[in-house]
Amino acid sequence: MKISYNSAAMHANNALNASDKRVSQSLKRLSSGLKVTAAKDNPSGYAIGRRMNAQITGVSVATENANRGTSIIETADGALTEVHDMLQRMNELAVKGATGTLTTTDREMLNQEMKQLKEEVTRIATDTEFNGQPLLDGSFDLRGYTNSQIATVDYYSDEVLAKQYTIDALTVFYNADGTIDLDQTKNSFTPGQEFPKGVSITEVGQDKVTITGNQDFKMTIAVKPDPTYDTNGNITGYNAVTCAAAGNLLEINVTGIGSMDMQIGANEGQQLNIRIPKISLDRLGIERTEVDTQDNSSKAIDEVKGAILYVSDARSRLGAYQNRLEHTVSSLDITNENMTSSYSRIMDVDMAEEMTTYTTEQVISQAAVSMLAQANERPSQVLQLLQ
Repeated sequence: MKISYNSAAMHANNALNASDKRVSQSLKRLSSGLKVTAAKDNPSGYAIGRRMNAQITGVSVATENANRGTSIIETADGALTEVHDMLQRMNELAVKGATGTLTTTDREMLNQEMKQLKEEVTRIATDTEFNGQPLLDGSFDLRGYTNSQIATVDYYSDEVLAKQYTIDALTVFYNADGTIDLDQTKNSFTPGQEFPKGVSITEVGQDKVTITGNQDFKMTIAVKPDPTYDTNGNITGYNAVTCAAAGNLLEINVTGIGSMDMQIGANEGQQLNIRIPKISLDRLGIERTEVDTQDNSSKAIDEVKGAILYVSDARSRLGAYQNRLEHTVSSLDITNENMTSSYSRIMDVDMAEEMTTYTTEQVISQAAVSMLAQANERPSQVLQLLQ
């Protein structure tokens, strides 16, 4: 028997320390509910878990963004519903004014209502906002530019590729009443080679010409008119406007940007571009629409019809966006659920299993304490030999 070094006590103490560490670790897991409480517990699992947690958090925020996008679309569509209703009323006024049974007074009343409706369309387009941001003023519409002050890009469809187009020749001819002569203007049009094959001018509106082609290619160019006046300042006619000619080409830069970018994913580039078309009397083609005469009422029928088609197309696009966002939210919810489940398998502790481990280690720790006490008592037994 030895008294200088108590190796038995040292072994018992080491066993006690090891058991105490395991008990402490088990207590951490039970109190936190996590299997991996620090990087040392499972270095690779901890790194994977942290990365997955960042992804889960990003997906949750992306879901909020998608829901907010749905609210924006609902706000815009709600305003366009009222615009649609007013355009339908304008159509009724135009049809009513086109009949020959009305008096001048009747037409004045119709025209006054038409003016009020147009003012309300402008007000709605200006005042419709979401979180302080105007929605219908063109802030979130695709943009395009030209090298000319008399011809500007008014609108182009989603199918128009973002690049630079050149119009080799274009002269806009006017009728005596100020409307654009479709046939003469169409014949004056020569597109550059950047345009798809078969494009031509198929529609004209109030100071606008529309170029269409295959695969839903559509581009509208707004043209600044050049009226002639008499000595009293009254408009007597309109000069032809040359937008492009030899040595003076019209270059059109279609940017493809300007839409509202919604971040609908946790990673870079996972975005949905929401295009909200501009709503204005000019864009709708009813800026100068009146029903004060029978002839003007007849023209107003087609002009209002074009405006209704434009708003219908805008609402259709918004509806498609909303459907996509709703599917996106459903997809994100499923992704969040599955990733959370995977994250739980890596990070969460099995409470029943860990409780069993804790009980076992606690018993071992108690046994180690008892054995350490016994080992510390052994050297004292040597005193009996010294008596």
